[in-house]
Amino acid sequence: EVQLVESGGGSVQTGGSLRLSCQISGISGAYNCLAWFRQAPGKQREGVAAIATSGGGTEYNWSVKGRFTISQDDEKSTVDLDMASLKPEDTGVYYCASYARYIWAEPCKWERYNQWGQGTQVTVSS
Repeated sequence: EVQLVESGGGSVQTGGSLRLSCQISGISGAYNCLAWFRQAPGKQREGVAAIATSGGGTEYNWSVKGRFTISQDDEKSTVDLDMASLKPEDTGVYYCASYARYIWAEPCKWERYNQWGQGTQVTVSS
């Protein structure tokens, strides 16, 4: 059973930084996609950043490019999201997600994530 547990959310002012971490357990297979999504009040959940394991690359939502960095720590079994230059529009519940891809060259796709964490709140005040 896949378990994803987020931590690191909180409240910051505009321009501040936060680091989110997702503890991963139960994932099998050599190739997986790991991602962070967010959902703002009254809006649909959207993909923020994704990383393909085994050196498959990263992908970012255009709104966070250059400000957010996703990384994977195999030793700690975590996927982290470093967020800098935060804006009020970054406010929302941030979710860790995963799915198994079966071919290394297959790119990660936002609509395929099927395992989810419980979410952690990020609030950016102006």
